[in-house]
Amino acid sequence: MSFIDEFQADLEALPNILQKKYALMRDLDKSLQEIVRQNEQRCEQEIEDIRRGVRAGNITPDTSLLRFSDEALDEQKHSIRIADEKVALAIQAYDLVDSHIQQLDQYLKKSDEELRRERENAAATASSGPSPDSTTKSGRPSESGRGGRKKTRLATAAAAAAAAAATEVAAAAANPTGMELDLPVDPNEPTYCLCNQVSYGEMVACDNPDCKIEWFHFGCVGLKEQPKGKWYCSDCAALRNRRKGRG
Repeated sequence: MSFIDEFQADLEALPNILQKKYALMRDLDKSLQEIVRQNEQRCEQEIEDIRRGVRAGNITPDTSLLRFSDEALDEQKHSIRIADEKVALAIQAYDLVDSHIQQLDQYLKKSDEELRRERENAAATASSGPSPDSTTKSGRPSESGRGGRKKTRLATAAAAAAAAAATEVAAAAANPTGMELDLPVDPNEPTYCLCNQVSYGEMVACDNPDCKIEWFHFGCVGLKEQPKGKWYCSDCAALRNRRKGRG
């Protein structure tokens, strides 16, 4: 079984696992609410009994000697334990989704490296290089960063399908109960384009080797299909026009 097949099999089981964890969290939440309600009633009754005892002179009005009953304190401790269990389940659910995302990132990086090696081998064995206009302009920036001018498409059709499936499952399964779970974006993932966002969908690279941004989302630069020939972003195109004007 290939990596992508194994990943898809694990991904199919992810929603059921998350649903079980969230169902358990809901049960714990119901128990917690009931215990808190009972504890509030018990404490209110004990406070009222203390007030009557003080007024009747049966209880010394010394706050250092006044305390809730053992039953009330036990209920409060039990509430804390249930809250801790809910937090632990939430962390487990987050780690589970995050591990699948990391697996997909590793596969995409591996596929990108394989495609790069295939292009290098093809270029070494080709009798003549391709024309400038024949180079595919769109794709996704390499995971290795902005140092190399790597123009690649999505790793494979299967990888693209898995990426879409992972995003959909993570969005749908991460919050099935309406509870707010803040899943932070990886701060180490590079950003691109005029919008300063991470890579997604189809992207195009500026042909100016000194372009500060380099990669752009189709929608952000008004493209609907792969450009033919050389393509420059608005800043680099304006810079080229100014240089031509001075020349």
